[in-house]
Amino acid sequence: MAKQVMWLGLAAVGIFALSGCATVNKNEALLNQGLRNKVLALEAQLNDKDNEINSLKESIAASNPGVNSGAQDAGEVKRVDTKLIQTALKNAGYFQGSVDGRMGRKTRLAVKEFQKANNLHVDGRVGKNTWIVLKEYLEKKVK
Repeated sequence: MAKQVMWLGLAAVGIFALSGCATVNKNEALLNQGLRNKVLALEAQLNDKDNEINSLKESIAASNPGVNSGAQDAGEVKRVDTKLIQTALKNAGYFQGSVDGRMGRKTRLAVKEFQKANNLHVDGRVGKNTWIVLKEYLEKKVK
């Protein structure tokens, strides 16, 4: 009789342990599916943001004439045509030379004077911040 009770007890413990494992496995499966759903949602958000960034890049490129910007640099000015720089500087009253498309000493000095007058970093180079201010003079003549 004691052996039967012992076997019955072991069987009960085994059944209880096995039912617990099934519950744990079911919970893990639900957790994994929930995580997969979150990853898919995040990937969709990432794709939407990539599309938004590309759209903004296109808008920036369309609004900056004469600017060659790389597709990998979100709106960063890579190189501005020197003739455009000289024209804008001339219209702003900082460049007296001929618009020849060469970034020589006179052009660099004019850029420095323009940067100083507009509280920009004075380095004689037309970077992003300088071009933002300078490009306004492409169409209008001030001095």
